[in-house]
Amino acid sequence: MAEESGWMAKAGPLLDGGTWIYEPIPDRRVLIVTYGCTVLSPDRMPVLSHEHKEIGLYHRHEIGGLTMPEGCKRSIAAWYDHPGR
Repeated sequence: MAEESGWMAKAGPLLDGGTWIYEPIPDRRVLIVTYGCTVLSPDRMPVLSHEHKEIGLYHRHEIGGLTMPEGCKRSIAAWYDHPGR
């Protein structure tokens, strides 16, 4: 979290459905393992890393319309639905 956004965070539980394979380009696969996290520095705005084009904060109902892999959207939904969140 710190590397990607500048936020300090505490890792939480492995999310149901949060482990999946992402293929960003043909024949290149990345194993994604998603944990719920709690931001420890919520007063700081996230910082855009050199690896991304943009950064933003979104409400749950906006996630479906964002350009990102479906696995990411499922992981976000799983964290919203997690009872210990």
